[in-house]
Amino acid sequence: MEENASYFIDTDPLTMRIYTKKENVRLDASCRGFLLFLEQIQVLNLETREMVIDRVMSLDNTEFNLEDLKWVVLMVLFNIPGYENAYQQMEELLFEVEGYLH
Repeated sequence: MEENASYFIDTDPLTMRIYTKKENVRLDASCRGFLLFLEQIQVLNLETREMVIDRVMSLDNTEFNLEDLKWVVLMVLFNIPGYENAYQQMEELLFEVEGYLH
């Protein structure tokens, strides 16, 4: 029964992701805010967000920043069949922002 309860909580759009201490260390406030933003504009959903966090937490490097996160998101979306539109939206977002900086 616990599995089913988790399913219903995960599908509720009003739920909030609580990050572990290790996740908070790796993903600073700007990274966590960016993940939330990507969910709000529907580039990520609950499943893909968790995939991104999993990939980030499995990296060996000690330094991690928002730019690194953007590339992890792109790699995750690129490798999931059926998420081509989300990948394209993320790619446009990434290069649009970088274009303004240069």
